[in-house]
Amino acid sequence: MYAMSRDIPSPAEFERAASAVIRSLPPQFRDQLRNVTLRVAEFANCDQLASVGVEDRWSLSGLYEGIPLTEQSSWSSGDIPPVISLFRQPLLMEMRQTGVRFEELVRHVVIHEAGHHFGFTDEEMHALEDSDH
Repeated sequence: MYAMSRDIPSPAEFERAASAVIRSLPPQFRDQLRNVTLRVAEFANCDQLASVGVEDRWSLSGLYEGIPLTEQSSWSSGDIPPVISLFRQPLLMEMRQTGVRFEELVRHVVIHEAGHHFGFTDEEMHALEDSDH
């Protein structure tokens, strides 16, 4: 897929990589993410930053916005669909600073944010991320 010798990954490449992560998940997770929108933006907006108590736009690389499945009820059906956002510039900076490969970093952030959709603990998110795909 992406090689460091190529140009910087475009928003479309981020979207493709994030979609590939979702497709690689076990069916029981993948099926429950069908209604979750994947979005790529250069940075989080002010409301997104405020929602998680972050002031520095370079500090937020991904965000889940929605009601976790563990908190949904039949009354939730009219709610806005959940969204997983990837923030491209902070992720590109993290790639440069850490040397983590593009696909690995996108996988880590998508799985972490998807974990919020399922109401997972950090330990459960790490187990999902470490699972074979």
